[in-house]
Amino acid sequence: MNDKEIIATENTPEYDRLLLNVGETLEQGRQQAVYAVNSAMVHTYWEIGREIVEFEQHGNEKAEYGSGLLNQLSKDLTIRYGSGFSLSNINKMRKMYLTYPILQTVSAKLTWSHYIELLKIDDPLERSFYEKECEEEHWGVRELKRQMKSMLFHRLTLSTDKQEILKLASEGQIIEKPEDILKEPYVFEFTGLPQLPVYEEGDLEEALVNNLSMFFLELGKGFTYVGRQQKMVIGGRTYKVDLVFYHRILKCFVLIDLKRGEVQHEDIGQMNFYLNYYREEMNTEGDTEPIGIILGAYQDKLVMHYALQNISNQVFVSRYQLYLPNREQLESEFRRFMRSEENDN
Repeated sequence: MNDKEIIATENTPEYDRLLLNVGETLEQGRQQAVYAVNSAMVHTYWEIGREIVEFEQHGNEKAEYGSGLLNQLSKDLTIRYGSGFSLSNINKMRKMYLTYPILQTVSAKLTWSHYIELLKIDDPLERSFYEKECEEEHWGVRELKRQMKSMLFHRLTLSTDKQEILKLASEGQIIEKPEDILKEPYVFEFTGLPQLPVYEEGDLEEALVNNLSMFFLELGKGFTYVGRQQKMVIGGRTYKVDLVFYHRILKCFVLIDLKRGEVQHEDIGQMNFYLNYYREEMNTEGDTEPIGIILGAYQDKLVMHYALQNISNQVFVSRYQLYLPNREQLESEFRRFMRSEENDN
């Protein structure tokens, strides 16, 4: 084949498909190789943890962090096999086995770095939830750390019942109805606004849009971005919705209105007005009823109770905060909630 024939071949659709197929095959192979390495590493460290625990049990010894056994093992393994066997890592391997005593419960989809973070969680329900979400949503370690710091599990569980909590822990977050996408509160610590002495609603909106990847992580699964300040011309007047999304799972528009301070009763009427427009003018075949979420820094529960009565549209009010929630307070509320559920049963 001469040079002209080669050039002609390179410009054909068939050659383009070949190049695409080869690239996809290569990418799949590389991904499988990464999974294989990660899986082998996790299983190896689990086996090391098992060896340590079985040695302890044979010697009727329960090793604590910093014990003579773990210290000596760390030193000897480092001398023989190099880095990776610090006292901290050795203890994590031991804890990995104690936490997951059955190898089949260890996920092949998660890396050792994932498990290092998961092992920090003592509560098995909470740990199971984050593990499921990592698997289903393909969270990297950075995303996992952020969700753990923002207390996602606790924020979701405090608005449900015990059976739903058990389901959440075993299956992850399942989106089946509008209420499933809500959180209380939403946490926007990534905006950088807490450092500003004063900010406006427009500043919050812009900060959220400028940090869309983190905003999507906070909103949860299924959201796609449509736009900001979306215009509606009604009766010769122009109205604007702060943020509009489309939810792929619920198959509906989600309208978000941001309030810097307290949510007022008139904000409910305004959102109801927007939803009526979207239902009649923007929905197409297959779309379900649009959802409206009003986010404010705070709200009067009694005012919201009366404002939301007898509204047929799906309007929800929730709170946002610009800082990470207090872990001790949320954990205390969670434990109190679980105890009250047990007493009721």
